[in-house]
Amino acid sequence: MRAPSGRDISDERGAAREPGATGAGGPLPSWLAEPEGYEPARDRDAFIGKSMLSVAGVLTRLRVDDGREAPFSPSPAFKLVLGLACILMTSLAQNFVFVLLMLALVLVRACALPSSALRRVAGVSAGAAGVSLLVMLPAILLGQGHAPLLLGTKVLTTTAIALEVALTTPAHEMMRALSTFRVSEVVTLTLGLTLKYIVVLGTVALEMLEALRLRSVGRNDDKRASVGGVGGMLFLKSREAAEDVAAAMRCRGFDGRMAAPARGGLRAQDAAWAVGLALLACAFGYLQSLV
Repeated sequence: MRAPSGRDISDERGAAREPGATGAGGPLPSWLAEPEGYEPARDRDAFIGKSMLSVAGVLTRLRVDDGREAPFSPSPAFKLVLGLACILMTSLAQNFVFVLLMLALVLVRACALPSSALRRVAGVSAGAAGVSLLVMLPAILLGQGHAPLLLGTKVLTTTAIALEVALTTPAHEMMRALSTFRVSEVVTLTLGLTLKYIVVLGTVALEMLEALRLRSVGRNDDKRASVGGVGGMLFLKSREAAEDVAAAMRCRGFDGRMAAPARGGLRAQDAAWAVGLALLACAFGYLQSLV
């Protein structure tokens, strides 16, 4: 058959026919006859799952353990002073009896905490003390067997004091206490924004890890690189969020000064805590004189 232009249409169709095809009733090409089923290699996502559980655990602690005051808790400003004074005296103490006295008081205070806060104080404090003891083990070989025990007990006590102050003081109350002591507005603003947006970034990280797990097909022998990519994307998103927050603050007329929250006054129970702090200071001075 010839077209009006004189070309042979049958030859063109034959040239366009796939190799191996013999016509309309001929056999199919080999690539078209292959099954379309795909069985990806099995793989475990334990690394991604553990990362997600870790991020979720941190978010849960940030959302739930915002700080809950006890009925006889002192005011936030005085609590901050009390915690810093106890940490300072414990760190400077050379008499092991005073360190044990502080540890006993910390344990008594920990007994009044909720179960979740008590587990957190015990776990973090014991971990910090264990690391310090491990670092100080060579001192035993040099004949300083008392030093590792003293340092480990100090780390255990001071860490527990810091955690107890943090877990019994809400974040906004801590900001109010810092403003009472004339802390720079830049520091207060930075801490406030960090506490607010670290939960947002943690949620974004959790969503990206979930997306990574859902899109993972087949076996991946380099999961750490994938999680590293998630970290890079999280950094970029945090930068974008920081720029958006800065632009929003400028649009709302922010001039670099943050309105200080209302300063909380002293409470009636602060007098009893002040007497206890004075007794601790007297005990510290007396026991230090015996060394």
